[in-house]
Amino acid sequence: MMHIIVMGLSHKTAPVEIREKLTFPESKLEESLQCLLKYDHISEGVILSTCNRTEIYAVSDDPDKGKEDLIKFLSQYHNLDPKKFRNHLYFRHSIDVIHHLFEVVTSLDSMVVGEAQILGQVKGAYAHAFEAHATSVIFNRLFRHAFKVGKRVRTETGIGESAVSVSYVAVELAKKIFEDLAGRTVMIIGAGEMSELTAKHLVANGVTSVLVSNRTYERAVELANRFHGKAVKFDEFPDYMVDTDIVISSTGAPHYIVKRETVAEVMRKRRFKPIFLIDIAVPRDIDPEVDKIYNVFLFDIDDLQSVVDANLAERAREAKKAELIIDREVEEFMAWLSSLEVVPTITVLREKAEAIREAETEKALNKLGELSEREKNIINALTGVIINKLLHEPIVRIKECSRRKDGYLYIESLRHLFDLEARTKVEGRRSRDEGRRTKGEGRGTKGEGRKGLHG
Repeated sequence: MMHIIVMGLSHKTAPVEIREKLTFPESKLEESLQCLLKYDHISEGVILSTCNRTEIYAVSDDPDKGKEDLIKFLSQYHNLDPKKFRNHLYFRHSIDVIHHLFEVVTSLDSMVVGEAQILGQVKGAYAHAFEAHATSVIFNRLFRHAFKVGKRVRTETGIGESAVSVSYVAVELAKKIFEDLAGRTVMIIGAGEMSELTAKHLVANGVTSVLVSNRTYERAVELANRFHGKAVKFDEFPDYMVDTDIVISSTGAPHYIVKRETVAEVMRKRRFKPIFLIDIAVPRDIDPEVDKIYNVFLFDIDDLQSVVDANLAERAREAKKAELIIDREVEEFMAWLSSLEVVPTITVLREKAEAIREAETEKALNKLGELSEREKNIINALTGVIINKLLHEPIVRIKECSRRKDGYLYIESLRHLFDLEARTKVEGRRSRDEGRRTKGEGRGTKGEGRKGLHG
């Protein structure tokens, strides 16, 4: 039997000091996934690593042993004692994983509800896992279903209107420091997607001069040209900070690239005019000690939460609509997942075989003309025996295979070969319709129905 589990930590459960130690660089995701799949109780895996979360999704033959494998993997891969991070972890199992993933892709679990970047980040994580052959039947279906859910929520609700993102929150903080951004100069360190989004928001809010510095100079030139700005060589960016009002840093460096002594020298040359530093990188780019320097205002990714809180109220109504969509989609996916279990599969296979036997036997009896009841019973018994003998060996084998780590692959293959999917959908729809009718009959008044469902 297969189980879907997820282990993670996020901005809700762990400070940046912990999260930055447990990230997975995109360039090493394939290597990380191969390491993950070596554990005995893990058959599929997807690693999602962003500024605000690290999550490892897995298909396991045993949820408890799978959970321990995930902890070991995280500890061994990062060479970190589990005691230092275990209390910050959260775990989900079965239907709760599906619900959680759908909330993640729709941004309901994001620091900024409604931000658009997370869907692309999850798609990227799945793409890496797919290319690394770390996904199979379960996760290929689950993650593609999740992307459908993300699109539905964006289309059918207003959760993405007046787009709010981490980069937008950075702009809001800049406004609090300077009040007016007109005529200000911003330097973007790190020419990634987050940096580009931040630049767009800043320019839209009055910033007139954009400097871009990146380890790959050509990428800095490319991004700077989009904003009619100027590219700066990476080893020269401290010199340009002297004439910069706002610095947004978001690189993938494993160590501080903006150090206290550098900022101290910059401030002396600026005659201590205020400078606003926003570090949206994990691991952090800017030494937190710079915040102790006079007129230096430093904010890291966790500091953005205070601004995020102000945006939650306007998103709450649309989030409720999104939750209703998610609940329906979770129900649909669980119906498919349940169909992979061996007993329902055998039941549907027998029902299909029996329906074919009955139909074909009836045709044959009609062609044979007048037959005695004894003769009809013999023919019916004969066709029944043929069906039972034909199905006996596959059923025995599928039961044996279902106990294996990858047993669901055989079940899914059986369902595909005998085209059992359509039959399951019809039966599932019929069951859900009957369930809704039963719920409606017992609902009572409208007010009582609400109380019964939510009370």
